[in-house]
Amino acid sequence: MSAPGTFTSSTPTESESAALASSFEPIDGHALLGQLGSEVASALSAALERLNTLATTGKIGRKGLRELREYIELARRIGIMGQQVNRLAAGRVRQNVERVDLTVVLKEALLQHRRRIESLGFEVHQLLGPAQVMSDPTLMFTLLEALLEWSFEHARAAIDLRIELNGWPVFARLSSRFRFLSDEQVEHSLVSFSGPALQTMSWRLLQQAARTMELPISLEEDGAMAKLVIEFPRTVNDPSETSSLRDRSDVERQGLNSKPLAGSHLLVLAARRETRSVVRDAIRHMGLMVDYVTTIEEAREFCSGGMPHALLHESALGGERFERLRAELLTDMPHLVFIELVEDGQGLETRKIGGRQFSCVAHGSIIESLPPTLMFELSRPR
Repeated sequence: MSAPGTFTSSTPTESESAALASSFEPIDGHALLGQLGSEVASALSAALERLNTLATTGKIGRKGLRELREYIELARRIGIMGQQVNRLAAGRVRQNVERVDLTVVLKEALLQHRRRIESLGFEVHQLLGPAQVMSDPTLMFTLLEALLEWSFEHARAAIDLRIELNGWPVFARLSSRFRFLSDEQVEHSLVSFSGPALQTMSWRLLQQAARTMELPISLEEDGAMAKLVIEFPRTVNDPSETSSLRDRSDVERQGLNSKPLAGSHLLVLAARRETRSVVRDAIRHMGLMVDYVTTIEEAREFCSGGMPHALLHESALGGERFERLRAELLTDMPHLVFIELVEDGQGLETRKIGGRQFSCVAHGSIIESLPPTLMFELSRPR
């Protein structure tokens, strides 16, 4: 491969061309449903084993408790990814194409998963050259989240992430390369099981997101190594291309964007069931991934396993303990969105805390004011 920022000629081989072409083939809905059920059942079966051990012995260690939570969380993630695949495959997402800094967005996604990367036990090597592409920002987040989820799920050693510029006309290539078989699997010649094992629900989401964005994607296996490559044909290497590509996207936009924030993740910190219910109704149509916690400690524990894009919290849970949590989370993810639900007031307001402004939504106007507030906060440039 070329070093970041250099230009090389690249002619795909016959096998590579076939792989790229196959990336645009439609997904079999029945096969996808069967796979979703199988993966969820597998994760829940593993969790049930831990629960049976707890029921038999009456105790569970820290390691067992962590594994139980991880398997339940895995089942939840698989279910969410299945919903996202279905949403994208339905073709109702209208893309709002604009200039996106691919390198910056990937670095932010890696920062968001810092704690998970630390728990992997191996490094994530980054060789990320500069690249700006024309893309829908929300779909780009979905694509990169799926890429990281898939890589974290299957890697058994260091992950090499690269962004390079190749060929003429210039296009960006994003790749993830890692060892996906352990020494024990290689020793027992289990390579034959590699292909299907790599094509989990995270791969299906990655594949469908790339298809929706019309990005060629290929997966190669070489012994115990796997390499995924995503190409971005609409790489912006000339400012004049920006306006022409945007004009093209305006002409191509059709249909209803029924899930405007698909791929974004909201954490709701609310002690009252009534608040959680109203918030759920207000944002049901927006395609957000949503989780609910009832205490500050639960919020801190949740974020230690993976950061959301936004945190919505009741004002009653504010105070010194919450501000410590806010400071901790902003250290890890400076662009994390905070929205406060206040008892008094009307519609949307802003408050300045520690030199930063945060949005506040009145409890009485959640239905009307929360959706546009989330749209504004999660869609604006960072």
